[in-house]
Amino acid sequence: MTVDRDQAIFEAGIKLGALYHQWVGTPISPQTSEVVEEAIEQAVGLQPCVEEITVRLDTRRMRPNEFGYSELSGLMFDVEITTRCNDTTCRARLAPHGEYPLMSILSIHDAASVSDHR
Repeated sequence: MTVDRDQAIFEAGIKLGALYHQWVGTPISPQTSEVVEEAIEQAVGLQPCVEEITVRLDTRRMRPNEFGYSELSGLMFDVEITTRCNDTTCRARLAPHGEYPLMSILSIHDAASVSDHR
């Protein structure tokens, strides 16, 4: 259904945008990156319509400051999220595209529109 499709896309986009703006600037180091990845997954996963989320942070982009830690930047994110609204799922991604953290729709699937051909 179009409303479910639009809602699934909206939910994916709003969650990636919120994730980006909530976590950029977080103090991070290679030693704490896995804990931060898990915290983001658990926090975003609590929200409505989230079916699955995977967060990976590119520690190679970290540049320690004089105190030995980095700040999380948008280019460090590689996030895939799947949202579901009724029978419609949307897979979306936040990942570097050149030197820009780009959000994109990977796929949309409406289980109700798939017919069973037996």
